Amino acid sequence: MQITDFKVLTFDCYGTLIDWETGLVEALNPLTSRLSRPLTRDEILEAYARHEGAQQHYTPTKRYSELLAVVYKRLSEEWALPVSWDECVAFGQSIKDWPAFPDSAEALLYLKDHYKLVILSNVDNASFAESNKRLKVAFDAIFTAEDIGSYKPNLRNFEYMLEKLTAYGITRGDILHTAQSLYHDHRPANELGLTSCWIDRRHTQQGYGATRDPGTMPRYAFRFNSMGEFADAHKALVRN
Repeated sequence: MQITDFKVLTFDCYGTLIDWETGLVEALNPLTSRLSRPLTRDEILEAYARHEGAQQHYTPTKRYSELLAVVYKRLSEEWALPVSWDECVAFGQSIKDWPAFPDSAEALLYLKDHYKLVILSNVDNASFAESNKRLKVAFDAIFTAEDIGSYKPNLRNFEYMLEKLTAYGITRGDILHTAQSLYHDHRPANELGLTSCWIDRRHTQQGYGATRDPGTMPRYAFRFNSMGEFADAHKALVRN
């Protein structure tokens, strides 16, 4: 099996194409800078992951930017730091400021000539539109949690995507699901028989950062440290 065997790349966006961990840490700075004991970057991200996962479970239809505002409130309570609701809302609106990984736009531009590109994201449409400006590519389809009414790793999100892509003549075997999060993406991809490619953006770090522990290690067919490496591997296969 080679990455050139597929017709469609379906992507998680945040953590894979957009550097959401850097964006989150910077956007949480108004809160974390007030802590009496400084937390490490991973301690901040792990606390965020706990509250985000719980909030997505209990309010699956809440728009992501609005959900983030509640997560900020929960973090402020955990850390005993009073905040205004305006500050919570500002955190939810910070998505537009989260940077793309330096290799994402160039890799996507190259891959667009060889695959259909599809987004399956836990974000809302307005927020993704802002991030898409940083990615500089026209995706062939964009499926968000706002469209579906639930958040990954719920299988509904993948089933919704598969149903829509089937209508476009795309079969399950045509798809390579390409993502960083083992918990949100690779585990459900395994359950639905989707081939997946791990973009291991945290390969130099321990733990799971802003994503949750997947438990048993999911299977994946391919692994690269970046989208740049993925594109380079594709170029090498085409040359040969």
